[in-house]
Amino acid sequence: MALVMCPLCSDDEDIEVIRTLDGGRRLVKHRCGYEWEHKEPTVPQRNPLRTFADLKARFPKPEDVDPEQLERVARLKEQYLAVKPDFDPDVAAYWSKYQQIFSPDGLWACDPRVLKDFANSEVGARPGNQATFNSAWNGMGDATSGEATRRTIEYLLYGPDDVPLEDRLQHLLDGTKPFAMTGFKEALLTRVLCVMSPDRFLTILKYTTEAGGKREIARMVYGLELPAPESVNWTLGRLILWSNDLLNDLVGQGFANQQHAAAFLWWAKDQIEGLP
Repeated sequence: MALVMCPLCSDDEDIEVIRTLDGGRRLVKHRCGYEWEHKEPTVPQRNPLRTFADLKARFPKPEDVDPEQLERVARLKEQYLAVKPDFDPDVAAYWSKYQQIFSPDGLWACDPRVLKDFANSEVGARPGNQATFNSAWNGMGDATSGEATRRTIEYLLYGPDDVPLEDRLQHLLDGTKPFAMTGFKEALLTRVLCVMSPDRFLTILKYTTEAGGKREIARMVYGLELPAPESVNWTLGRLILWSNDLLNDLVGQGFANQQHAAAFLWWAKDQIEGLP
């Protein structure tokens, strides 16, 4: 199989097949945005020898954004911040409550029902429909489900120091930890991080989704093409955290909190098209 490489970047990673054409040709796209026809089937190159630090260094950075695009976003930000946000006053109290519940002592002392309530609450960040989690909880019962959820949250927040948070997140996403609670996946795990590190995590709970995840917002607001999870040798856990930190750096200061910053990004993605 012929090795495919971006003609512009001379990079053979992060290449996805857009569609198959006649005669065995394929339309492929590199993360830089360049598309071209390739004559033979393409398999993204995965190099297992690259270190965690090397992979993170290759992830898009704020300086990769076109300066003119940054100026457009800055104008939108100024416009957005001119209007005082109307936030639910219950959010801060809710965050504080669950910071105590998710603390090392509180996690194992709380009523298991407060963990189920968290999974189904929309206060501060909406995790969407949690039918899988709820079905598993109801089938397993409060005690068993509560223990599995506690162990899941405990591993995410307080797992081994020699395992980066990105990789602990991935272990819970891909089911390699037998204790992980069924259905307690990306949106809920990210929501836990939002509660426990509110100054770091934007309340955008999915990396990629048709409705607009971090990947879509990076593209629509800042013109950055972030890797597709299925086309790279980074894990989804790493992409979730690194895209959050990238957007957090790009959106900058001036917001009341991370919910405010996330709300701006959601708003900006629908405003920026056609902006001079």
